[in-house]
Amino acid sequence: MLDLLVFGPHPDDLEIGMAGTIARHAAGGHAVGLCDLTAGEMGSNGTPEVRMQESDAARLVLGARFRENLRWADRRIGKDPAHLEHAVTVIRAHRPRTIAVPYWADRHPDHVAASDVLTEAAFNAGLRRYPGEGEAWKADWICYYFINDSVSPSFVVDVSDYYEKKRQALDCHGSQFRPPDEATAATRLNTPLFRQMIESRDAQFGALSGVRWAEGFVVRELQVRGGLLRMQP
Repeated sequence: MLDLLVFGPHPDDLEIGMAGTIARHAAGGHAVGLCDLTAGEMGSNGTPEVRMQESDAARLVLGARFRENLRWADRRIGKDPAHLEHAVTVIRAHRPRTIAVPYWADRHPDHVAASDVLTEAAFNAGLRRYPGEGEAWKADWICYYFINDSVSPSFVVDVSDYYEKKRQALDCHGSQFRPPDEATAATRLNTPLFRQMIESRDAQFGALSGVRWAEGFVVRELQVRGGLLRMQP
């Protein structure tokens, strides 16, 4: 049983969105697992083998217990009906208390498709009569993290003490973020502006909440509190 299972459409997506939160939970003794849907084989730089090596290096930095790659076809997320069944099997196998998936509105179609299929899989995994491997398992909730675009989050997580871990994890993905040279193609990811976009978003969420760095999340459920005192859960 996991405390937190994080899904990313491509290697490096979950680092972009919530590496600090992953590191914070892992450091706090929580069982954290990571799952990439594809090996990013349609990306302009890096081979699937290289990208999975980079992903495992980032896992070690963040302290997650494991990282697996489902090897769905890149740019075909959700197109194959087997994807939904596969995701249900993964959720039932790991039995996470919380599932984190990409936010449902994003400029990259793969991120949107991943959010849709994983949201459906999380629901189906909890249905006792839904066919598939494993016993039914319903996570406590699903949290949506931002990769590219963002809106006002439902809440933020203070990752100030773990932001260097996030930077180190992103640096593990050198095939994507290293400045281009004669052997690599120039992309949106390997310009300084992309890292600036990530850090400016996390800095803004932090500033708005009174901390140095924060990562934002959206949840669909109305949150219940025990009262109006600020620190009361």
